[in-house]
Amino acid sequence: MLTQDEETVAVLAEVPPLLVSVQNAARMLAVGRTTVYELIGAGELEAIQIGRSRRVPVASLEAFVQRRRG
Repeated sequence: MLTQDEETVAVLAEVPPLLVSVQNAARMLAVGRTTVYELIGAGELEAIQIGRSRRVPVASLEAFVQRRRG
C-alpha cells in the first residue's frame, strides 16, 4: 500500500507537463536555445512569463510542428 506522498508522486508522474522551460523546448525541437528565443520573438512560439522565467506551452510546440509539417 502506498503512502499519500508516494501516491501523489505516482499520479504526478502520469500527468504530462503543460509548460516546459526554453531549454527543454529546445531539446524537444532539436534546436538551440537561441533559436527558441528567436521563434518566441517572431511570434512562432508562445511563451508565458512566470516570475523571471519563461515557459513554453507544450501545445504551442505541437502546433508549431504541425504548421511546419502542413
